[in-house]
Amino acid sequence: MIAKLTGTLDDTGEDWAVIDVGGVGYLVHCSTKTLGTLGARGESCTICTQMQVSENDMRLLGFASAEERDWFRLLDTVQGVGSKVALSILSALSTGELRDACAGGDAATVARANGVGPKLAARIVNELKDKAGAMPGPAAGGGAAGGVAATPAGGASADAIAALQGLGFKPAVAARAVAEAQGELGEGAGEADLIRTALKKAAG
Repeated sequence: MIAKLTGTLDDTGEDWAVIDVGGVGYLVHCSTKTLGTLGARGESCTICTQMQVSENDMRLLGFASAEERDWFRLLDTVQGVGSKVALSILSALSTGELRDACAGGDAATVARANGVGPKLAARIVNELKDKAGAMPGPAAGGGAAGGVAATPAGGASADAIAALQGLGFKPAVAARAVAEAQGELGEGAGEADLIRTALKKAAG
């Protein structure tokens, strides 16, 4: 199994990246947060991976950290949560927020993710409540390890990322610009201010 890739970022899309490793391009499906850590096209990057094989498909999934991959594996054990939904949850919530939501039975926070309704969110927190406390993840709102700017989670920041993508910016560029904007403006920044500042950073 391919556990990690180190290479050059060749291209990105809404939920994928192509990593060139020695002339071979690996298509890796990722969360928005992971895309935001990969940098610009042509830059070197490292990504943790997991191969997922089904009867009709085989795909490589990518994660910014082993912690995010561990959470993906745990989410994937819940009935009704496939790889697409799991990546959507990891796009909306940091591992710390996800751990706190599951441990506290906070289904509403999990339901912030696209494609996750109230019933599925309730099932996720109920099934993972006892396991969440042992899972890794920084405290909600904490900084990312290694000095890498984390993509902000949910709410105004998620809307700002979507707005930049609507204007034609690639997901990785939009996520990084909003993360930088929120770092400059603070956690309480509104959507309009985030978009305005992020646009300057993305265009720069």
